[in-house]
Amino acid sequence: MLSRLLFNLINNLHVVEKLAESRPIRRAAQITAYAITKAQIAGRDASERAMRSHTLRQVREEASKVPGDLGEMSGRLRRVRETFVNEVKEGWKEGSRRMKK
Repeated sequence: MLSRLLFNLINNLHVVEKLAESRPIRRAAQITAYAITKAQIAGRDASERAMRSHTLRQVREEASKVPGDLGEMSGRLRRVRETFVNEVKEGWKEGSRRMKK
């Protein structure tokens, strides 16, 4: 019975219009739009940083070279790992600085 009443209210055009015009619903829509926009901007920034990433360039360069022996390959992987870790740390610091603003 309660579900039927709710279903009738939700499908009533006049009730939906009144709710859409109410301040709490408008504010919720504004907050949602703001959160989505911020997430899109953050995603775009992250993808741009990844494309400019020194690690990405280093991986491409290292992948194009043929390793002479296992020791050489190990050294290359260690350098890539160190670069990756450093960039993650820098990104984390930058992200926390942006969150404080």
